[in-house]
Amino acid sequence: NTEWGAFSDGLPLTEFDREMDDESINPGEQIFEKTISGMYLGEIVRRVLVKMAEVSDLFGHSFPKKLAEPFVLRTPHLCAMQQDTSDNLGEVESILSDVIGVSQASLLARRVTVEVSDCIIRRGGRLAGAGIVGILEKMENDSRGHIFGRRTVVAMDGGLYEKYPQYRRYMKEAVAELLGPERSNRIAIEHTKDGSGIGAALLAAANSKYAAAQISTR
Repeated sequence: NTEWGAFSDGLPLTEFDREMDDESINPGEQIFEKTISGMYLGEIVRRVLVKMAEVSDLFGHSFPKKLAEPFVLRTPHLCAMQQDTSDNLGEVESILSDVIGVSQASLLARRVTVEVSDCIIRRGGRLAGAGIVGILEKMENDSRGHIFGRRTVVAMDGGLYEKYPQYRRYMKEAVAELLGPERSNRIAIEHTKDGSGIGAALLAAANSKYAAAQISTR
């Protein structure tokens, strides 16, 4: 578990990120987490849609009251809408109606909603990919060139990576873009169950081996 969500400096934030952070229980903290994790992505999209509904007639002349409720739009809703490949975006229409109370959303409004969702998911996936590259670069420097010269597997845990194909694709694309074709071809990002538990077990095993080696050399 890298706990990289605690990083908070130098991130590309919008007015919607800052407003959400200001209203959170920990303002100014866990900013990286607030831009990439499944807990917050739906809320960022909701805030963008609120602004668009206020300054335009995106959802008609009346503002949907449920759209004003924080965290009413969840990341699984974004995922479901992005998987809708129908011509009329019927699933998107159902979610807009059932979740945020939009009656008879126009086809344009449905398309805009999907586009906004894709924009926030793309940014989240790319930032997460940049985080992975940062860790790999640090390991490469610390090991003096022993990471990128061989095949390296990055184990990813969590429902967002496992169940949201667009997020997963944007993350991998960012890694490939930042590392270049030669290096990225040696990096495999694989889903694993209970990544935090497995990581803790590996760390304990490595530490036990190191401690045993110290004892044997005394």
